[in-house]
Formats: sequence, C-alpha cells, structure tokens
Amino acid sequence: MARAICNTSPLLYLYRIKAIDLLPLLFEEVWVPEAVVEELSIGRRSGYDAPNPADYTWVKIANPRTTQSEWLATDLGPGELAVLALALENPDCVVLLDDLMARRTARAAGLQVWGTLKVLLESKSGGFITSVEPFVNNLIEMGMWIDEGLRRRILTLTGEA
Repeated sequence: MARAICNTSPLLYLYRIKAIDLLPLLFEEVWVPEAVVEELSIGRRSGYDAPNPADYTWVKIANPRTTQSEWLATDLGPGELAVLALALENPDCVVLLDDLMARRTARAAGLQVWGTLKVLLESKSGGFITSVEPFVNNLIEMGMWIDEGLRRRILTLTGEA
C-alpha cells in the first residue's frame, strides 16, 4: 500500500460525504501538513463542518523541511504549498489535491496526483464501496464543480451508467 499526502479539500469533501474513512483503506499512511490542519481549524472556528485530523489515528502530521521558493509567487495557498513541498521530499507518495493549479504543478513536478473523485474510483475498484454515484451526487450538491460529461464518464468507468 502507498502513502498519501493530503491537502485540505479532499479531506473536507470526503468528510462531508461521510467517506473520509476510505483513506486508510487505500493508503498505508495519510500525511497531513500542519498548514492543512490550520486551514481546517480556521474553518471549524468559523462555523464550518470540517474534520479535525487529530481525531483520526491513521493521520500523521508531517511538515516539509523547505518550500520551493518559485512556488511562492503562485496563487497556491499555504496548505497546497506545504503538500507539494512534502511530496517533493517524498516522491513515492500519492498527492491528494483537488485545486487545478496545484494539480498541474504537482504533475509538472512528476508527482502522482489523485483528487477526491479518484479516491472514490479506487474505493469502488477496491471493493470498499459498491457505488460511486451517491457520493458524486453528494459532492455536486455540496458545490464541487463536476460537469455532466465528467459525471457520466465516472459512472461509465465504474459500470454505473
């Protein structure tokens, strides 16, 4: 089993659709940088329903030793910067990101990138869930932008179309 380094949005989305416990089924370890913990904490203090990584025994708080200075000029947030920096230090890890710019940056750096939807696809193929459709529908209801073409493609890939 691989290790994963997770950004805020996959944790948040999976938590809100009651699928966060899929992560330890897919990964040996899930690393979360302190910057992501802080983003989630700010959300909770502001009244948002957000997970507390400390509540999950399978989450390991891990911080990068450095941040790539060329990334500081991008529109990436502190959580994304920390996730990417930690992933560069641990290139064998899967990087869990939903933000398009962060995903492009990670891919350009040669990192293996999964998003929330890939977690659901892998969970179905691993037999951990029987259907992705209710989860995808919940994500859409929550405001995750998934166009109808992508939704159909996901359902086709999982044999649910």
